[in-house]
Amino acid sequence: MNTRIRWSLLALLPIVAACIRDDLFAPMVEDRVGVPSVTATGAGARGITVMTRNLYIGADVDAVIRALVSPDPNDDLPALLAAVDVLRQTDFPTRAEALADEIARARPHVVGLQEVDSLRIDLRGLGLPINIDLDFLPTLRAALAARGLHYVVAGQVTNITAAPFPGISLADHDAILVDADRVAVGPDVTARTFTFNIGPVAPGVVLKRGFVAIDATIEGTAFKIASTHLESGDAAGLADLRAAQAAELVASVGAAAPAILLGDFNDTPGSLMHGVVTGAGFTDSWAAMRPGARGFTCCEVPDLSNHVAVLNQRIDYVFGRGIGGPNGKLLGKITIVGDQPGDRVPGPAHPIWPSDHAGVVVDLLGPPAAALAVTVARN
Repeated sequence: MNTRIRWSLLALLPIVAACIRDDLFAPMVEDRVGVPSVTATGAGARGITVMTRNLYIGADVDAVIRALVSPDPNDDLPALLAAVDVLRQTDFPTRAEALADEIARARPHVVGLQEVDSLRIDLRGLGLPINIDLDFLPTLRAALAARGLHYVVAGQVTNITAAPFPGISLADHDAILVDADRVAVGPDVTARTFTFNIGPVAPGVVLKRGFVAIDATIEGTAFKIASTHLESGDAAGLADLRAAQAAELVASVGAAAPAILLGDFNDTPGSLMHGVVTGAGFTDSWAAMRPGARGFTCCEVPDLSNHVAVLNQRIDYVFGRGIGGPNGKLLGKITIVGDQPGDRVPGPAHPIWPSDHAGVVVDLLGPPAAALAVTVARN
């Protein structure tokens, strides 16, 4: 993270710290090692399957931002052209087919998506033969429809926006897809930007995060479902920023109803963010169902060319509260998807992974009367 962004965060920190309640940082309980995933069946048990998936824009955007923020204007275009080259190698339309296959196999009721991008790069005005027009959401939905699946957009929120050069525009979104044949949505849809964000970092470039939340009915049970993506990075102050964003998220979801949070929270177990969420009564489902297992979900190399997964941290989560079997124990199974060499697909230059993240799929079983809220989030 560059110095200018760090300065803006340092100015923000006293306000952020004042808004995070100490009682949200509950002590963490160490996971037990060697306990297998829990599965359960039973008369009257109703299940919900949820998935969180970071789609990945397809290039190292941070490298472009660093060039834009630097005092040397001569590094801007080279950084952009390098990102365009990687973007071509990671070819989203090809990856969308692999992502659609993941969804078709898991058949989640709800899919929380992060880094759902609309990207336009037209450099013909600069005499360069570059004209790229990508819109991730309709591309993925078309791939799903080709498989006979009827997933619709229940809600979305705009995060990062960028227009640093003429002919270039980027809008980054979080979105919720629902299986329209099994999920009824309404009446409320909320799309909100977090109170605390980094904000403008370069001319035409604004870094912000938020969440989208919907009401839904699944198998006769009412659910609150949200999708979010907390800020990324490890510069000074960013852990506090994520904790503040997480606090706003759990406050919005509320305490009255049982809830599930899914998403890319950009922080590891034991972090301030993790303490905020678990301190609000949520259980980390991977730790509960697969204690001791690594469950890494991030991140592959930017051009997705690595032959074997190099994932080395767990930042994509499913948190649950007030749902499950006896004593609120989460019952079901949890799976990492998109992390095996066989998940790669042929790309324009080399085999590529579906994303730089792995996805998380959770099948949850609970009593028929269980109420639920689901929240989903990227790096």
